[in-house]
Amino acid sequence: VCQCFRCQLGFMKPSEGPELGNHTLLTEFVLSGLSNHPELQNLLFFTFCLIYTFTITGNLLFFIATVHPNLHMPMYFFLRVLSFLDVSTTSTVVPKMLVNFLSEDKTISYKGCATQLYFVIFLGATECYLLAAMAYDRYVAVCNPLRYAIIMNSRACFSLVLLSCASGNVVSVVQTVWVFTLPFCGPNKINYFFCDIPPLIMLSCTDTSLYEKQIITATVLVIFTPFYLILVSYACIISSILKISSAEGRHKTFSTCFSHLIVVTLYYSSGTLIYLRPKSSNSQDTKKILAVLYTAIIPTLNPLIYSLRNKEVKGTLVKIIAELRKAFSSSLRHP
Repeated sequence: VCQCFRCQLGFMKPSEGPELGNHTLLTEFVLSGLSNHPELQNLLFFTFCLIYTFTITGNLLFFIATVHPNLHMPMYFFLRVLSFLDVSTTSTVVPKMLVNFLSEDKTISYKGCATQLYFVIFLGATECYLLAAMAYDRYVAVCNPLRYAIIMNSRACFSLVLLSCASGNVVSVVQTVWVFTLPFCGPNKINYFFCDIPPLIMLSCTDTSLYEKQIITATVLVIFTPFYLILVSYACIISSILKISSAEGRHKTFSTCFSHLIVVTLYYSSGTLIYLRPKSSNSQDTKKILAVLYTAIIPTLNPLIYSLRNKEVKGTLVKIIAELRKAFSSSLRHP
């Protein structure tokens, strides 16, 4: 297995590569994409090009808005990190997908596939842990407001983000190395629009039952464990909200957490359906739709979800857009 892995990563020349039975091990893959219908490729290209543009623009504006001095709270620090992760995730997947919509050559090298898989898992796992850290931040803000500034100080916030990144890196390294130690003997067509665990292990020419059990374990650690912590946090938050005598106070407090609940529900549910049963009988098209949800749609929606229910962010965004319009109008009048 180690020899196969060394060969396919390029430490050995393909001509020197080993063979498994009568099959030569693969050195590249072909991504089938979202649709096999040629007439849809141009429409899909423009659709996802628009989505990608909105994702970059929306997250950039949101990032700039939350850097404003009035928004220097731990919650906005976590939201800036979330925006960075969203942009990175969609940039890992969508540009290659856009190229494949218009290109006859849909191949991706073995190294390129391994690199893409690493970043997809790293960014996804990091976001799962970050969402749990954000839930803890809301728990402290609602349930222990007098000590909020002391508990959620700068050092604590940076530590939670670094812990999320470190945990995501460990998960990603283990998963990527494990997947690419599997022998791939052909066919080399991945029925997906990027390199991901479920479609890759379906191409392996060996028994993957042990690896499937390992994926389930990783799913529990990466998705269910943070999700359980989020549920516990929000159970405490709801209990505290119900004790507030003012209806207006209850509404205001819950509204600060509602946006986070929407993102958590979308993100964790799509990940669970994809990775909990990697070789399930579910339609591959269904998994593609779920993958589009967390790699392209959610990164676009997050700035909207978090800003539309937040008066401070909305106010800052309105000011930024007004200043940009003013600067643009001024440049037209004085070229």
